[in-house]
Formats: sequence, structure tokens, C-alpha cells
Amino acid sequence: MAVEIKKVKYLPELRKVAELAEEIWHECFPGIITEAQIDYMVDKFQSLDAMCRQIEEQGYTYLSVYDDGELCGYTGVKPEPDERFFLSKLYLRADKRGQGIASEMLERVFDEARKAGKTSVYLTVNRHNDRAIGVYRHEGFEVTDTVVTDIGNGFVMDDYVMARKL
Repeated sequence: MAVEIKKVKYLPELRKVAELAEEIWHECFPGIITEAQIDYMVDKFQSLDAMCRQIEEQGYTYLSVYDDGELCGYTGVKPEPDERFFLSKLYLRADKRGQGIASEMLERVFDEARKAGKTSVYLTVNRHNDRAIGVYRHEGFEVTDTVVTDIGNGFVMDDYVMARKL
């Protein structure tokens, strides 16, 4: 296994990440949220247009993850004005899970946070996404809060906030 994680710099790369996001969301979230909410959230937060806005207007950076040259995952991160670093997105295709790739992805996120001078990383995760919560706990994250966020169109995100000191 040769894992490579690199910053997304060009629109064609970001387009491939957005296509992968749609694939992963439709394999990961059925049974946790409805198909209608999956479609809505992909369009609102994971589409090419959404990712472009996040980069241009909100200071996000996207990292693409390759295993043996094949795009299989991605992260979206953003430094906050305080000491925190926001891990907005960490997604990996189902066939690549359980191989230590997510741990490598998180190590890269921690490195990016340290480079930005931050002392902690935080994220939000659906309270019913047991697999992801388990991965984050294994990597030293702890639940710090519970939030329900209205995202429009009659949908809410029912999340834990988890954080880890660096």
C-alpha cells in the first residue's frame, strides 16, 4: 500500500474529489440519514460549487488521498481565528477502510494544524455514525458537545463536536 496525501491545487482535481464525495456519501450514510438528506447535503456541502466557495470565501484547504495512485479519499480543513483547526471533512471509500489510511489522513491533518500554529483539532460527526466516532476516539478525540444545526430544506445535522489536543 502506497498512500499519498496531497493538497488539491487545481479545478480538475477538485472536480474529482467532488465526484468521489458523492460516491462516498451514498455508500456511507444510508441508514443514518435519508437519501433526500444525503442528496441535499452533498449539493450544499460536498459539490464542486460548494467546495470552490469554501476555498475562495472561507479559507478551506482540500487534501486528496491516493492509494497506489487511485483517488480514494479526501479531507477538508480550515484554521480558525483562535487556537483551533477545523476538520470539516474526512472521507474514505468503503473498500479502503480498516487499512490504516484514515489514521494517515488524520496525522496529515494534525501536521497541517501544527504548521498553522494551532493547538487543537475539532470536528463534527453525526451522532449515529458509530464507525467514524470509533475511529476518532481511537485517534484521541473526545466528545465536547452535542449540537443540532438546521441546514435548511427541513433537515438538521444531529452531531457530536469532538476535539483533540495536539
